[in-house]
Amino acid sequence: MNIQKIKFLSIAVGLIFLLNAKILFASSICGDLWHPNGPFDYTDPNIAHTLKMVEAHHFTRQVEQLIGGESTAFIGGDLAFILAVFPNHHRALNAMSRLSLRDKTPKPEGARYSALCYFDRAVRFKPNDAMVRSIYSNHLLRINKVDLALEQLLFAVDIEPENPTIHYNLGLLYLKKKDYDKAVYFAKKAYAQNFPLPGLKKQLIALGKWR
Repeated sequence: MNIQKIKFLSIAVGLIFLLNAKILFASSICGDLWHPNGPFDYTDPNIAHTLKMVEAHHFTRQVEQLIGGESTAFIGGDLAFILAVFPNHHRALNAMSRLSLRDKTPKPEGARYSALCYFDRAVRFKPNDAMVRSIYSNHLLRINKVDLALEQLLFAVDIEPENPTIHYNLGLLYLKKKDYDKAVYFAKKAYAQNFPLPGLKKQLIALGKWR
């Protein structure tokens, strides 16, 4: 075996070790994904009956709109349950994010983990779910973690390279970082797919960056 192959194998083994270490560390902080009633993929059409049944008890209108708990004393408790069964439940993740931001706490009352942990769990459960990455990015942006928000959107665009909403949000993030060339690039990709919101283009025109 030549030196280059040995180096390649060493790097590959090192990356696998780091990935496994990261997963183990995340599990120790945010819990493993095992659940007696799951976990199930929110996007799987074959579990529609199970999803409907769980939502009827834990994700009613009043839970999603953050009015009050349904089957538990706290909104966070109901959201925690549904995210244990469906770790990548898009609407429940969004609701958990909004609850955390509204109540100004990283771990809403009744929840087992922090809002960031629920996103970590969703990503570990289904890394190629672009919507999870997008919702996660929005949450990170709202807690002023701009670089981490950008990282999640870059994962999302890699998963769904023709998604105009992701392109638009990437444009906004690069605009926020004052990286105008990339902001224009992603704005044009979004508008080429008839994205309806003109705000990004107007901001770039006002800054004299639109070409």
